[in-house]
Amino acid sequence: MSTAVQIILLLFLIACAIGVSFAKNLFIAVIIFMGYSSIMAVIWLFLESPDLAITQAAVGAGVDSVLFFLTLKKVHVLKGTREG
Repeated sequence: MSTAVQIILLLFLIACAIGVSFAKNLFIAVIIFMGYSSIMAVIWLFLESPDLAITQAAVGAGVDSVLFFLTLKKVHVLKGTREG
């Protein structure tokens, strides 16, 4: 992996981490977190650790995001889920 690609991935990773911290909308924060997990999976792949890359993609971008979305729906943050 070239140095330029490494720097770009790390900058995106830092931007996602900062973006989640400052996101006011919880839905946007979950979307940014999904991006963070996806970038981290690519970094693990480039570090020649495909087992961690698959785990990061499945758990970080997949299962965690589904659980976050279900939680947002349960606490009525997502539009159209309020009763009454």
